[in-house]
Amino acid sequence: MRQPRAWQRMLSGRRLDLLDPTPVDIEVEDIAHGLAFVARWNGQTRGDWPYSVAEHSLLVEAIFARANPGVGARWQLAALLHDAPEYVIGDMISPVKAAIGPDYGVLDERLTAAVHLRFGLPSALPVPIKKAIKAADKVSAWLEAVQIAGFAVAEADQLFGKPDALVVRGLEIRLRPPAEVRAAFVLRHGELLAACAA
Repeated sequence: MRQPRAWQRMLSGRRLDLLDPTPVDIEVEDIAHGLAFVARWNGQTRGDWPYSVAEHSLLVEAIFARANPGVGARWQLAALLHDAPEYVIGDMISPVKAAIGPDYGVLDERLTAAVHLRFGLPSALPVPIKKAIKAADKVSAWLEAVQIAGFAVAEADQLFGKPDALVVRGLEIRLRPPAEVRAAFVLRHGELLAACAA
C-alpha cells in the first residue's frame, strides 16, 4: 500500500516534508507568506482583516525585546520565529491542541528545529530563552484578547495573566492586509539576521 504524501510544495518551489523537515527546504519568504494568511483566534477577531500569525509574531518579538532589555538579536530572531511551523500546519487554538494530544507537539518540534537550524539558531532553545518567549507570547495573547477578540480585561487576566503595564504601554494592535504584514515580517527577519551577523 502506498504511503500518503507527507510533503507540501511551497511557493518558492521547495518541497517541505512535514514528517522529516530539513533546513535546506525552508525559506523565510514561504514562512512569511504562510503566516500572513493564517488567522489567529480562528478568525474570531474584530476588524476588516484577519489578525495573522505573522502580525502576532512581530508583536511577540517586540514584547520580548521590551521585557528583556539588551537581549541579543539571535534570541529576538527566535522570538520572531516562535510560531514559524504554523506556516504549514496552521494555527490551532489551545483547546484543539489539547484534544489532538502529543502528536501535534511532536510535529511542531520537528518543524521548529528545522527552522532554527536554517537561520543559525540552536535546534532547541535554552530553557530561560524559551520561557521568556513564552511569557511574551502570553502578553501578546492578553493584548489580542482585550483589543480585538472581545474578552473582558478580567477574563483575559484570568486566562493569560495580568501583564506588566510598562511592557504593554503604547502597544496597539493594528490590522493590516496580508501583503503588508508579509513584507514587514521579511524585513524584520532580515534586520535581525544582519544584526546576528554583525
